[in-house]
Amino acid sequence: MKQPAIDLNDVRLASERIRPWIRNTPVLSSESLDQDLGCHVHFKCENLQHIGAFKARGACNAVLNLSDHAAASGVLTHSSGNHAAALARAARIRGIEAHIVMPVNSAEVKLAAVRRLGVAPILCEPTAEAREIRAAELLEKTGATLIHPFDNPDVIAGQGTVALELLSQLNRIDAVICPVGGGGLLSGTLTVIKTLRPDVAVYAAEPEWANDCARGMKSGRIELNDRFDTIADGLRTPLGQLTFPIIHSLVDDVLLVDETSIITATQTIKRELRVVAEPSGAVPLAAIMQHRELFLGRHVAVIISGGNIDPTSPAA
Repeated sequence: MKQPAIDLNDVRLASERIRPWIRNTPVLSSESLDQDLGCHVHFKCENLQHIGAFKARGACNAVLNLSDHAAASGVLTHSSGNHAAALARAARIRGIEAHIVMPVNSAEVKLAAVRRLGVAPILCEPTAEAREIRAAELLEKTGATLIHPFDNPDVIAGQGTVALELLSQLNRIDAVICPVGGGGLLSGTLTVIKTLRPDVAVYAAEPEWANDCARGMKSGRIELNDRFDTIADGLRTPLGQLTFPIIHSLVDDVLLVDETSIITATQTIKRELRVVAEPSGAVPLAAIMQHRELFLGRHVAVIISGGNIDPTSPAA
């Protein structure tokens, strides 16, 4: 069996490397929400991270771990939004150039975030194939280093620091629910939790309209999505060659949620916690709402992966 892309030591090294540039985000709870749901929900608020998402961790780790020779040619990525801003920020920290490919249907708030960091997004059609092709063209033209949004060992290790932090913040955890798009956050979370706390169940939460992970866990291969209109725009991407094997071997289950539940969960977080979550970050709470029988009486940690919501979104 092929070795996984990362291990716990990679995450620990990442934690030390990115510590000066990353916030230790809080864990919040709501007594009224716990009562409504019949379980104890602990929200790991990566929406309060730099650039408003966990992606700051993986991008920083990947960019800071580049050799001086590789860094001199700059970095490049393709992303629906949060990784784009994260890479632009990490490149600015390192003092190097960044090239960012983004789908034309990226949320305006995420396009604006990249522009504020001094990078003009290069737009493409909203398919995984279009993103890969445009990025490959730029790679050949610029000689930059590709920092993939999730299929990169340093990125996965950086995202795993969320779970490492979470374990230090909570005395009791029975389950963790993580949103899944490309799988970087979920892969890092699984690596940490299943190594240090194998008794803790880890669930992936995924929109029904972008259910490639759920299908892939059944088929045993990477599946593609045939629609790209879920409100959870950060979860529209398929799993990667590095993330798929980790998830397939370690995840306890994939919980699907509908669009109405995602909107309700997004608004519930705002009302109950007084913080802003984007729809992708609210998908784990939507999973509890739709699958509450799984979590009755349990202490459940959910990762709010980001807070960059478009003001025009129906969930805002």
